[in-house]
Amino acid sequence: MRVLGIETSCDETAVAVVEDGRHVRSNLIASQEHLHEKFGGVVPEVASRAHLENINPLITEALVEAGMWVAEVDAVAVTVGPGLVGALLVGIACAKAVAMALGVPFVGVNHLEGHIYANVLEHGPIEEPFVSFIVSGGHTMLVHVPEPHVYELLGQTLDDAAGEAFDKVARFIGLGFPGGPELDRLARTGDPHAVRFPRAAADRGYDFSLSGLKTAVVRHVKAERARGHEVSPDDLAASFQEAVVEVQVDKTIAAAKDKGVGMIVLGGGVVANTRLRELMASRAGAEGFEVLIPPPELCTDNAAMIACAGYYRLVEGERTPLEVSASPGLQLA
Repeated sequence: MRVLGIETSCDETAVAVVEDGRHVRSNLIASQEHLHEKFGGVVPEVASRAHLENINPLITEALVEAGMWVAEVDAVAVTVGPGLVGALLVGIACAKAVAMALGVPFVGVNHLEGHIYANVLEHGPIEEPFVSFIVSGGHTMLVHVPEPHVYELLGQTLDDAAGEAFDKVARFIGLGFPGGPELDRLARTGDPHAVRFPRAAADRGYDFSLSGLKTAVVRHVKAERARGHEVSPDDLAASFQEAVVEVQVDKTIAAAKDKGVGMIVLGGGVVANTRLRELMASRAGAEGFEVLIPPPELCTDNAAMIACAGYYRLVEGERTPLEVSASPGLQLA
């Protein structure tokens, strides 16, 4: 089964063709970073207009790269939420049009489930139960998955998601947008022990909180500058990153122990972070857990993960009514 996947939940227009839920025949992304950089964050109206301009040419290009005609598409999967409502509507409308024109099955996919299924593209089918840590620009959550398509929310962010916090700290110290990759780069040559920032929400079960940590970074920088001291961007990035990642890894391993699972599955754009990948793999491995981490290109928003997640719902006979609309606050659990 060749599934055409479409993803437009935020600022990436993405189209992919995935065969039999595993084989990626094309996976294209039209980035909008240059459009939003001057604003220091994603502007919903700008994102929606860019999706409108990009979506049809990208579908054509994805089919060409996959070496197939549009008539050879067997099903269409599209992100229906969560995300920016205007951006989601562009992808949904386009996916409906393709499905109706071809008379093929149509399925709506939860963007967060897509991040979990990105691992299938790299590692093959995942056997439940497992605990998944999903961390991106808009979400930070721990989820227990006891069986296919069943999600028990264990904890989530109480304020800022990790990706959002990375971007805000990066903007404060003068880096571009998105700030996460640049902070990651700086941190590689910094000292993670240079500043002992607080480990936010370390005592709040499986929930996360980063607003206080952001404030601590700002206060530290202002205090150092007031004393006439130069602040090392590398050390600051490494120390901030360590404070974020350490709590994420601690809570993920604790959740896996609590639920008695043997596997931890990561997903989301922030999983591309070098330190998170290293520390999770080493700590979880030492505790006896198998860890699945997608390659960096499948961590960020992409349509291959949507096509993959859609495939596994389609083979179970699931179909989404064409009357479905965007669900910007769609829950995974």
